Amino acid sequence: MRATLLYGAGDVRVENVADPVIKHPTDALVRVTAASVCGSDLHLYDSMSPTNEIRMGHEFIGVVEDTGSEVTTVKPGDLVVSPFAISDNTCDFCREGLHTSCTHPEANYWDFEPEEGAQAEAIRVPLADGTLVKLPVAADSALIPSLLTLADVYCTGHRAAVMGGVDERTRVTVIGDGAAGLMAVLSAKLLGAEQIILMGRHPDRTDLGREFGATDIVAARGAKGVEAVRDLTGGHGTHVVIEAVGHLPAYEQAVGVVRAGGVISRIGVPQYEVAPIGMGSLFMGNVRLAGGLAPVRAYIEELMPAILDGAIEPGKVFDATTDLDGVPAGYQDMADRTSLKVLVKP
Repeated sequence: MRATLLYGAGDVRVENVADPVIKHPTDALVRVTAASVCGSDLHLYDSMSPTNEIRMGHEFIGVVEDTGSEVTTVKPGDLVVSPFAISDNTCDFCREGLHTSCTHPEANYWDFEPEEGAQAEAIRVPLADGTLVKLPVAADSALIPSLLTLADVYCTGHRAAVMGGVDERTRVTVIGDGAAGLMAVLSAKLLGAEQIILMGRHPDRTDLGREFGATDIVAARGAKGVEAVRDLTGGHGTHVVIEAVGHLPAYEQAVGVVRAGGVISRIGVPQYEVAPIGMGSLFMGNVRLAGGLAPVRAYIEELMPAILDGAIEPGKVFDATTDLDGVPAGYQDMADRTSLKVLVKP
Protein backbone atom coordinates (compact mmCIF):
# COMPACT_ATOMS: atom_id res chain seq x y z
CA MET A 1 0.00 0.00 0.00
CA ARG A 2 0.99 3.67 -0.12
CA ALA A 3 1.66 5.81 2.94
CA THR A 4 3.07 9.20 3.91
CA LEU A 5 6.50 9.33 5.53
CA LEU A 6 8.47 12.23 6.98
CA TYR A 7 12.25 12.00 6.64
CA GLY A 8 13.19 15.41 7.99
CA ALA A 9 12.16 19.04 7.97
CA GLY A 10 10.30 19.73 4.74
CA ASP A 11 10.88 16.21 3.43
CA VAL A 12 7.50 14.44 3.08
CA ARG A 13 7.25 11.50 0.71
CA VAL A 14 4.48 9.13 -0.32
CA GLU A 15 5.95 5.65 -0.74
CA ASN A 16 5.01 2.01 -1.04
CA VAL A 17 5.13 0.18 2.29
CA ALA A 18 4.04 -3.24 3.51
CA ASP A 19 0.30 -3.78 3.94
CA PRO A 20 -0.82 -3.77 7.58
CA VAL A 21 -1.72 -7.12 9.12
CA ILE A 22 -3.50 -8.29 12.26
CA LYS A 23 -0.87 -8.76 14.98
CA HIS A 24 -3.02 -9.12 18.08
CA PRO A 25 -6.54 -10.43 18.65
CA THR A 26 -7.60 -6.91 19.70
CA ASP A 27 -6.52 -5.34 16.36
CA ALA A 28 -8.64 -4.13 13.47
CA LEU A 29 -7.55 -3.39 9.92
CA VAL A 30 -9.13 -0.24 8.50
CA ARG A 31 -9.15 0.99 4.92
CA VAL A 32 -8.72 4.75 5.21
CA THR A 33 -11.37 6.76 3.36
CA ALA A 34 -10.61 10.21 4.80
CA ALA A 35 -7.64 11.62 6.67
CA SER A 36 -6.11 15.03 7.22
CA VAL A 37 -2.99 17.03 7.90
CA CYS A 38 -2.97 18.46 11.42
CA GLY A 39 -1.44 21.73 12.53
CA SER A 40 0.63 19.75 15.03
CA ASP A 41 2.15 17.82 12.11
CA LEU A 42 3.74 21.08 11.03
CA HIS A 43 5.94 21.24 14.11
CA LEU A 44 7.76 18.13 12.89
CA TYR A 45 7.59 19.29 9.29
CA ASP A 46 9.24 22.57 10.20
CA SER A 47 11.98 21.31 12.48
CA MET A 48 12.59 17.53 12.51
CA SER A 49 16.23 16.55 12.06
CA PRO A 50 16.95 13.93 9.39
CA THR A 51 16.47 10.55 11.03
CA ASN A 52 14.60 7.30 10.55
CA GLU A 53 11.40 8.02 8.70
CA ILE A 54 8.15 8.59 10.61
CA ARG A 55 4.73 7.47 9.39
CA MET A 56 2.48 10.52 9.40
CA GLY A 57 -1.18 11.12 10.13
CA HIS A 58 -3.31 10.73 13.25
CA GLU A 59 -6.81 11.77 12.13
CA PHE A 60 -8.87 9.36 10.03
CA ILE A 61 -12.15 7.78 9.09
CA GLY A 62 -12.26 4.42 7.37
CA VAL A 63 -14.00 1.13 6.71
CA VAL A 64 -13.17 -1.89 8.84
CA GLU A 65 -11.72 -4.61 6.61
CA ASP A 66 -10.84 -7.27 9.21
CA THR A 67 -10.71 -7.74 12.97
CA GLY A 68 -8.89 -9.86 15.48
CA SER A 69 -10.74 -12.63 17.28
CA GLU A 70 -11.38 -10.57 20.43
CA VAL A 71 -12.86 -7.46 18.77
CA THR A 72 -16.57 -7.15 19.51
CA THR A 73 -17.67 -3.53 18.99
CA VAL A 74 -16.91 -3.17 15.27
CA LYS A 75 -17.04 -5.57 12.34
CA PRO A 76 -15.98 -5.63 8.68
CA GLY A 77 -17.93 -3.09 6.68
CA ASP A 78 -18.42 -0.63 9.55
CA LEU A 79 -17.42 2.99 8.99
CA VAL A 80 -15.39 4.22 11.96
CA VAL A 81 -13.57 7.29 13.23
CA SER A 82 -10.43 7.08 15.35
CA PRO A 83 -9.08 9.54 17.91
CA PHE A 84 -5.36 10.30 17.76
CA ALA A 85 -4.69 8.31 20.94
CA ILE A 86 -4.94 4.52 21.11
CA SER A 87 -6.68 3.43 24.33
CA ASP A 88 -8.62 0.55 25.81
CA ASN A 89 -11.47 2.78 27.09
CA THR A 90 -11.69 0.62 30.24
CA CYS A 91 -8.73 1.44 32.52
CA ASP A 92 -9.10 3.81 35.49
CA PHE A 93 -7.81 6.80 33.54
CA CYS A 94 -10.07 6.11 30.55
CA ARG A 95 -13.09 5.83 32.84
CA GLU A 96 -12.12 9.24 34.21
CA GLY A 97 -12.11 10.63 30.67
CA LEU A 98 -8.33 10.79 30.40
CA HIS A 99 -7.74 8.40 27.51
CA THR A 100 -4.39 9.99 26.71
CA SER A 101 -3.08 8.44 29.95
CA CYS A 102 -4.44 4.95 29.29
CA THR A 103 -2.44 2.34 31.22
CA HIS A 104 -2.83 -0.52 28.75
CA PRO A 105 0.57 -1.70 27.43
CA GLU A 106 -0.56 -1.15 23.83
CA ALA A 107 -1.86 2.38 24.46
CA ASN A 108 0.00 4.87 22.29
CA TYR A 109 -0.37 7.74 19.84
CA TRP A 110 -0.39 7.33 16.09
CA ASP A 111 2.58 9.64 15.63
CA PHE A 112 4.58 7.44 18.02
CA GLU A 113 3.42 4.14 16.51
CA PRO A 114 6.36 3.58 14.13
CA GLU A 115 4.65 1.25 11.67
CA GLU A 116 1.30 3.03 11.44
CA GLY A 117 0.07 6.36 10.13
CA ALA A 118 -3.30 7.59 8.93
CA GLN A 119 -2.17 9.48 5.83
CA ALA A 120 -2.18 6.15 4.03
CA GLU A 121 -4.40 3.69 2.24
CA ALA A 122 -4.88 1.48 5.30
CA ILE A 123 -3.94 1.22 8.95
CA ARG A 124 -3.77 -1.37 11.75
CA VAL A 125 -5.67 -0.18 14.83
CA PRO A 126 -4.57 -1.69 18.16
CA LEU A 127 -7.17 -1.88 20.93
CA ALA A 128 -9.90 -1.51 18.35
CA ASP A 129 -12.78 -1.90 20.83
CA GLY A 130 -11.55 1.01 22.90
CA THR A 131 -10.24 3.22 20.14
CA LEU A 132 -12.67 3.07 17.22
CA VAL A 133 -16.14 4.66 17.21
CA LYS A 134 -18.73 3.51 14.68
CA LEU A 135 -20.30 6.19 12.47
CA PRO A 136 -23.96 5.95 11.39
CA VAL A 137 -23.35 7.32 7.88
CA ALA A 138 -21.92 6.09 4.59
CA ALA A 139 -18.34 6.71 3.55
CA ASP A 140 -19.49 9.16 0.88
CA SER A 141 -21.69 11.21 3.23
CA ALA A 142 -21.47 14.98 2.95
CA LEU A 143 -20.91 14.96 6.74
CA ILE A 144 -17.52 13.23 6.49
CA PRO A 145 -15.38 16.40 6.79
CA SER A 146 -17.20 17.45 9.96
CA LEU A 147 -17.15 13.93 11.42
CA LEU A 148 -13.41 13.77 10.72
CA THR A 149 -12.87 16.73 13.05
CA LEU A 150 -13.96 14.41 15.89
CA ALA A 151 -10.67 12.55 15.44
CA ASP A 152 -8.81 15.51 16.90
CA VAL A 153 -9.34 19.17 16.16
CA TYR A 154 -12.98 19.74 17.16
CA CYS A 155 -12.71 17.64 20.31
CA THR A 156 -9.43 19.41 21.11
CA GLY A 157 -11.06 22.84 20.82
CA HIS A 158 -13.95 21.64 22.96
CA ARG A 159 -11.55 20.28 25.58
CA ALA A 160 -9.79 23.65 25.78
CA ALA A 161 -13.07 25.46 26.38
CA VAL A 162 -14.17 22.92 28.99
CA MET A 163 -10.84 23.10 30.82
CA GLY A 164 -11.13 26.87 30.83
CA GLY A 165 -14.56 26.66 32.43
CA VAL A 166 -16.34 28.52 29.63
CA ASP A 167 -20.01 29.22 30.29
CA GLU A 168 -22.57 31.94 29.65
CA ARG A 169 -20.89 34.28 32.16
CA THR A 170 -17.43 34.20 30.65
CA ARG A 171 -15.53 36.33 28.19
CA VAL A 172 -13.03 34.38 26.13
CA THR A 173 -9.93 35.19 24.11
CA VAL A 174 -8.71 32.62 21.58
CA ILE A 175 -5.12 33.12 20.44
CA GLY A 176 -4.46 31.60 17.03
CA ASP A 177 -6.62 31.38 13.91
CA GLY A 178 -5.59 27.87 12.89
CA ALA A 179 -8.07 25.02 12.85
CA ALA A 180 -7.68 24.32 16.58
CA GLY A 181 -8.25 27.95 17.46
CA LEU A 182 -11.33 28.12 15.25
CA MET A 183 -12.71 24.98 16.88
CA ALA A 184 -12.12 26.61 20.26
CA VAL A 185 -14.18 29.59 19.06
CA LEU A 186 -17.00 27.28 17.98
CA SER A 187 -16.84 25.40 21.27
CA ALA A 188 -16.86 28.57 23.36
CA LYS A 189 -19.92 29.76 21.43
CA LEU A 190 -21.75 26.48 22.01
CA LEU A 191 -20.95 26.69 25.74
CA GLY A 192 -22.54 30.14 25.84
CA ALA A 193 -19.62 32.59 26.15
CA GLU A 194 -20.91 36.17 26.09
CA GLN A 195 -17.84 37.56 24.29
CA ILE A 196 -15.28 35.72 22.15
CA ILE A 197 -12.22 37.62 20.97
CA LEU A 198 -10.23 35.88 18.24
CA MET A 199 -6.63 36.97 17.87
CA GLY A 200 -5.61 36.20 14.29
CA ARG A 201 -4.18 37.93 11.23
CA HIS A 202 -5.61 35.99 8.28
CA PRO A 203 -8.93 37.50 7.09
CA ASP A 204 -10.22 34.30 5.48
CA ARG A 205 -9.72 32.48 8.78
CA THR A 206 -11.02 35.22 11.04
CA ASP A 207 -14.08 35.51 8.80
CA LEU A 208 -14.73 31.83 9.48
CA GLY A 209 -14.09 32.57 13.14
CA ARG A 210 -16.88 35.14 13.06
CA GLU A 211 -19.15 32.55 11.46
CA PHE A 212 -18.29 30.15 14.30
CA GLY A 213 -19.11 32.76 16.94
CA ALA A 214 -16.27 35.25 17.42
CA THR A 215 -17.63 38.65 18.46
CA ASP A 216 -14.38 40.57 17.99
CA ILE A 217 -11.19 40.16 15.95
CA VAL A 218 -7.79 41.45 17.03
CA ALA A 219 -5.09 41.26 14.37
CA ALA A 220 -2.33 42.92 16.40
CA ARG A 221 0.25 40.87 18.28
CA GLY A 222 2.45 41.47 21.29
CA ALA A 223 1.89 44.56 23.42
CA LYS A 224 -0.44 46.14 20.86
CA GLY A 225 -2.55 42.99 20.76
CA VAL A 226 -2.73 42.87 24.55
CA GLU A 227 -3.75 46.52 24.64
CA ALA A 228 -6.49 45.89 22.05
CA VAL A 229 -8.00 43.02 24.05
CA ARG A 230 -7.84 45.06 27.24
CA ASP A 231 -9.64 47.91 25.47
CA LEU A 232 -12.41 45.51 24.42
CA THR A 233 -12.87 44.26 27.98
CA GLY A 234 -12.93 47.45 30.03
CA GLY A 235 -9.24 47.09 30.81
CA HIS A 236 -9.68 43.80 32.66
CA GLY A 237 -8.94 41.07 30.08
CA THR A 238 -11.00 37.91 29.66
CA HIS A 239 -11.96 35.19 32.12
CA VAL A 240 -10.64 32.46 29.80
CA VAL A 241 -7.75 32.57 27.34
CA ILE A 242 -7.31 29.63 24.97
CA GLU A 243 -3.77 29.48 23.62
CA ALA A 244 -3.94 27.51 20.36
CA VAL A 245 -0.50 28.19 18.87
CA GLY A 246 2.13 26.51 21.03
CA HIS A 247 4.90 29.11 20.73
CA LEU A 248 6.20 31.17 23.66
CA PRO A 249 5.07 34.57 22.30
CA ALA A 250 1.50 33.25 22.16
CA TYR A 251 1.74 32.11 25.78
CA GLU A 252 3.15 35.49 26.81
CA GLN A 253 0.27 37.14 24.99
CA ALA A 254 -2.13 34.91 26.93
CA VAL A 255 -0.59 36.09 30.20
CA GLY A 256 -1.12 39.65 29.03
CA VAL A 257 -4.83 39.34 28.26
CA VAL A 258 -6.09 37.03 31.00
CA ARG A 259 -8.33 38.57 33.65
CA ALA A 260 -7.39 38.37 37.34
CA GLY A 261 -8.77 35.09 38.63
CA GLY A 262 -8.97 33.73 35.10
CA VAL A 263 -7.71 30.63 33.32
CA ILE A 264 -5.21 30.10 30.52
CA SER A 265 -6.11 26.88 28.71
CA ARG A 266 -3.41 25.62 26.33
CA ILE A 267 -4.05 23.39 23.34
CA GLY A 268 -1.18 24.47 21.10
CA VAL A 269 1.53 21.79 21.33
CA PRO A 270 4.22 23.63 23.34
CA GLN A 271 7.43 24.30 21.45
CA TYR A 272 9.11 25.53 24.64
CA GLU A 273 10.03 24.08 28.02
CA VAL A 274 10.19 27.21 30.18
CA ALA A 275 7.44 29.83 30.47
CA PRO A 276 6.62 32.49 33.07
CA ILE A 277 4.30 31.33 35.87
CA GLY A 278 5.63 33.39 38.78
CA MET A 279 4.76 36.54 40.72
CA GLY A 280 4.63 38.88 37.75
CA SER A 281 2.70 36.57 35.47
CA LEU A 282 0.22 34.14 37.07
CA PHE A 283 0.67 34.14 40.84
CA MET A 284 -0.27 37.69 41.79
CA GLY A 285 -3.36 37.62 39.60
CA ASN A 286 -4.59 34.25 40.88
CA VAL A 287 -4.47 33.00 37.31
CA ARG A 288 -4.76 29.25 36.72
CA LEU A 289 -2.97 27.31 33.98
CA ALA A 290 -4.91 24.45 32.41
CA GLY A 291 -5.10 22.47 29.20
CA GLY A 292 -2.90 19.74 27.83
CA LEU A 293 -3.10 16.83 25.43
CA ALA A 294 -6.81 16.43 24.70
CA PRO A 295 -8.37 13.02 25.46
CA VAL A 296 -10.62 13.34 22.42
CA ARG A 297 -12.04 9.81 22.76
CA ALA A 298 -13.96 11.07 25.80
CA TYR A 299 -15.93 13.56 23.70
CA ILE A 300 -16.69 11.85 20.38
CA GLU A 301 -20.11 10.44 21.28
CA GLU A 302 -21.05 13.67 23.08
CA LEU A 303 -20.23 15.97 20.16
CA MET A 304 -21.34 13.76 17.25
CA PRO A 305 -25.14 14.34 17.42
CA ALA A 306 -24.94 18.06 16.61
CA ILE A 307 -22.93 17.20 13.50
CA LEU A 308 -25.36 14.49 12.44
CA ASP A 309 -28.29 16.88 12.97
CA GLY A 310 -26.62 19.57 10.88
CA ALA A 311 -26.65 22.03 13.78
CA ILE A 312 -22.93 22.72 13.35
CA GLU A 313 -20.44 22.25 10.54
CA PRO A 314 -16.90 22.10 11.97
CA GLY A 315 -15.73 20.55 8.70
CA LYS A 316 -15.63 24.07 7.26
CA VAL A 317 -12.05 24.23 8.55
CA PHE A 318 -11.07 22.06 5.58
CA ASP A 319 -10.31 24.43 2.73
CA ALA A 320 -8.36 22.03 0.49
CA THR A 321 -8.78 18.39 -0.57
CA THR A 322 -6.15 16.11 -2.07
CA ASP A 323 -5.31 12.50 -2.76
CA LEU A 324 -2.16 10.89 -1.38
CA ASP A 325 -0.03 12.25 -4.22
CA GLY A 326 -0.87 15.77 -3.13
CA VAL A 327 -0.02 15.32 0.56
CA PRO A 328 3.56 16.72 0.35
CA ALA A 329 2.24 19.87 -1.33
CA GLY A 330 -0.53 20.01 1.28
CA TYR A 331 2.06 20.14 4.05
CA GLN A 332 3.85 22.99 2.32
CA ASP A 333 0.62 24.88 1.73
CA MET A 334 -0.29 24.64 5.39
CA ALA A 335 3.23 25.67 6.42
CA ASP A 336 2.95 28.67 4.08
CA ARG A 337 -0.51 29.50 5.53
CA THR A 338 -2.08 29.29 2.09
CA SER A 339 -4.25 26.40 3.33
CA LEU A 340 -5.97 26.19 6.71
CA LYS A 341 -6.41 22.41 6.88
CA VAL A 342 -6.04 19.76 4.19
CA LEU A 343 -8.48 16.87 3.77
CA VAL A 344 -6.87 13.71 2.36
CA LYS A 345 -8.86 11.13 0.39
CA PRO A 346 -6.52 8.19 -0.31
